Amino acid sequence: MVICNDKTIYTGIAKDLQKRLRDHNHGATGAKYTRSRRPVKLVYQEHHPSRSAATCREAQLKKLARTEKLKLILGASL
Repeated sequence: MVICNDKTIYTGIAKDLQKRLRDHNHGATGAKYTRSRRPVKLVYQEHHPSRSAATCREAQLKKLARTEKLKLILGASL
């Protein structure tokens, strides 16, 4: 998950996290959502054994309310 400049939370998956962050912040291939909300900052990440598992988890995270996402982010930083 990344926090965008406008304080919204974007959730996605990536094989190469550092490359994806560069894309979100500088490239033309970053998500359309984040291109107008730069810069973004990585605030939460999980590792999964397969793309399928990561996609399932992404769907779960996207369904969470903002307050639940913030709790998850804050819990990870403790």
